[in-house]
Amino acid sequence: MPDPQEPTAGDAAGHDDQAGHDDQTGHDDQTGHDDQTGHDDQTGHATGTSGRQRLLDALTHARRGQVVVAVLLAVVGFGAVTQVNSNDHDSTYAGYREQDLIDVLNGLAGTSQRAQSELTRLQQTRTRLSSATEQRQAALDQAQSQVDTLKILAGQVPVTGPGIQVTITETTDQVNVDDFLDLVEELRSAGAEAIQVNGKVRLVASSSFEQGPDGLYVDNQLLTPPYTIDAIGEPATLAGAVTFARGPEDEFADDGATVKVTQQSALDITAIHKTQ
Repeated sequence: MPDPQEPTAGDAAGHDDQAGHDDQTGHDDQTGHDDQTGHDDQTGHATGTSGRQRLLDALTHARRGQVVVAVLLAVVGFGAVTQVNSNDHDSTYAGYREQDLIDVLNGLAGTSQRAQSELTRLQQTRTRLSSATEQRQAALDQAQSQVDTLKILAGQVPVTGPGIQVTITETTDQVNVDDFLDLVEELRSAGAEAIQVNGKVRLVASSSFEQGPDGLYVDNQLLTPPYTIDAIGEPATLAGAVTFARGPEDEFADDGATVKVTQQSALDITAIHKTQ
């Protein structure tokens, strides 16, 4: 009778078959694992090579859209750099210290003050020049007025203005030259600016008077009665210089002559004194 604890031949064979199966299975698993690892490495290598190839192709064979994008990015970048540089130039005083800014402001204040001082000086110079010009013009006007007055007194120019006309008519006797000279002196003393006799002779300071057989010689020119004397000046004053008591009018009356005085608002003296 067999021992129940000893294995039978069938059991041994079954055990061996099981062990062999396990070994084969383990071998198959190991082999399968090795095959899987090799497959993964090959796939990763192929994938890496394909990615680099695509990147290289993209860089060396850029498409049209990529070129446009690159150009636009370059333009935008250039504009950004330019703007930054402009901002750097505009902020000239951005990095200044407080004392530096104070010095700059002081410099600007000094420049402004010097400019204001120069402006004030130029304005004063203009005022002086303007004043000097006005003074020169006033002096010229005064000199011209004096020249015109001297020409009138010298009998060099015709004169028009208010005055009087005195008409002397002999009645019984000849007019005395002294009475005629007194009349002229009274008119001059009353402010007569210009005097002419009979519209022919212009009386001046150096005029001469002489008694003639048929009249009077004035500046060596014979004048016959009636005598008409035109005098420019203030009419009432000149008339009073002729008609006052015991004046020229009365003297001519004593000589047997009549005197008529007419005041006029506008009187023309056209005779010009002839120099000898």
